[in-house]
Amino acid sequence: MDLLRSYADKADDDDDSPEEPFKEPENTSASPSSPDTSSDSPPHMSLPVKTSAPRVDDTALALTTAVSDRIIHRPLDPSQHAVSFNPTYDQLWAPIYGPAHPYAKDGIAQGMRNHKLGFVEDASIHSFLFDEQYNTFHKYGYAADPSGLSYVGDLETLERNEALSVYNIPQQEQKRRRLELKGNEADASAETADNTNPGTENPASDEWLLKNRKSPWSGKKEVIQGELTEEQKKYAEEYAEKKAEKERGGEGRGDKADHVDKSTFHGKEERDYQGRSWVAPPKDAKPSNDHCYIPKRWVHTWSGHTKGVAAIRFFPKHGHLLLSAGMDSKVKIWDVFNSGKCMRTYMGHSKAVRDISFSNDGAKFLSAGYDKNIKLWDTETGKVISTFSTGKVPYVVKLNPDQDKQHILLAGMSDKKIVQWDMDSGKITQEYDQHLGAVNTITFVDNNRRFVTSSDDKSLRVWEFGIPVVIKYISEPHMHSMPSISLHPNGNWLAAQSLDNQILIYSTKERFQLNKKKRFAGHIAAGYACQVNFSPDGRFVMSGDGEGKCWFWDWKSCKVFRTLKCHEGVCIGCEWHPLEQSKVATCGWDGMIKYWD
Repeated sequence: MDLLRSYADKADDDDDSPEEPFKEPENTSASPSSPDTSSDSPPHMSLPVKTSAPRVDDTALALTTAVSDRIIHRPLDPSQHAVSFNPTYDQLWAPIYGPAHPYAKDGIAQGMRNHKLGFVEDASIHSFLFDEQYNTFHKYGYAADPSGLSYVGDLETLERNEALSVYNIPQQEQKRRRLELKGNEADASAETADNTNPGTENPASDEWLLKNRKSPWSGKKEVIQGELTEEQKKYAEEYAEKKAEKERGGEGRGDKADHVDKSTFHGKEERDYQGRSWVAPPKDAKPSNDHCYIPKRWVHTWSGHTKGVAAIRFFPKHGHLLLSAGMDSKVKIWDVFNSGKCMRTYMGHSKAVRDISFSNDGAKFLSAGYDKNIKLWDTETGKVISTFSTGKVPYVVKLNPDQDKQHILLAGMSDKKIVQWDMDSGKITQEYDQHLGAVNTITFVDNNRRFVTSSDDKSLRVWEFGIPVVIKYISEPHMHSMPSISLHPNGNWLAAQSLDNQILIYSTKERFQLNKKKRFAGHIAAGYACQVNFSPDGRFVMSGDGEGKCWFWDWKSCKVFRTLKCHEGVCIGCEWHPLEQSKVATCGWDGMIKYWD
């Protein structure tokens, strides 16, 4: 215990005077409180303090604390790679000071250089404003500072011009300067003319005329016309022809139309050794029996149209000729019984032909084209008998089937009207204007006293012939547009090609009701005006479709009887031969007309 106490006393002495040398403790009598009071106790000793912590040099810390204030406010050195303190915003954006960079001639570090002359700060200024101040400075000697707070340059001129720039000179000042400049130029030219041309005082001279601009003859001089070159003569002739055509107006257009309407005969001779025309039907052509059969094989192809074929029609009653309307603006007629070649081409339309229709005897036929013209042709000679037009596109043409009304023409137009012409007089005798869309079909029913029309307005309308009042209007929410309608051979039913991929049957009696029990489906005709037709005996219904197939259905059972792959593109039309009961002709957008047996 005494030894520990001596250690504590020594520690206190060391704290008070660390420099005091070590002294031997004096012999003192033991304290009364000591438990050991014997005289032979060991002497008291005091040991130096020991510590294991390393000595710390506070010099660098003291120096850092002393200059901390100066370091915080000092700008950054761009050459150093590390920053030993957190710089402020002002320090980061402060300009660069100090000595030049040791590796740059002009004192700018390579990383700071963005221009061949050094470092250029980005400034947001519009190019127009820069050009304005640049030109103003070069003209007047002053310009606005980019900060917009002051001006630099010649301040006296700035005050005298009221700080005008080259782009905002007053209107009066601009006018005055133009007049001054013009007057100076006139004076200079006059002096030059007086010095060089003494004839300027003579009114008869060209110099005087050019100088005195108020004269009505100033600047004018007769030019002797030389001979025209070949190119100039050719251009003058073409211009004269165009001008003459333009002056003729309607007369010129008529001449042009007559010139375009032409026909070419491709057969060997137009009349045989007996004097019979090539159009005349064979006398021995009669139906072999009354029973029709579905064709099975492809027996012939007529190819002559350069584009798709829009419609085909057999010669009435006999079918020895086949008429076709092409999208190449041509109408062709083909031989069916003998050679199987094209007999005549009718060229009169300037655009694709939409529809064709024979007269009852086949001596004439109608053609409707997208050039907005309806033409009546002579089948044998190929001449155009007459042309009709309302300025709208005809979509369907029909002659009245009555023998005594073969001169009456009905045409469904793109402007929602059905127009009736008297072809003898060439005048419009009636207009049926009730539809809300382009008219697609015209079908005569009830012994030709009425006719049914379909339109893009998804409705059917029944009319009395000659009376422009609808007697029956058929329109249901579920109905689609019907671009093709055909009459059953017995005259009691209408087959309508609906664009929802089905064929609907309507009665031709008084009520024109939909026959819900008969519905022919399976083909894909949506989007195409595929023709629907009947066999001559009425036992079969047939139709083309959008995939190039021709479909045959049984009339009684409504079941698909046969399907033929006829064309590569759309099979748009199909016609059953009127005499040969097992033969069918089809046409498509691939330009082919095929014959099936």
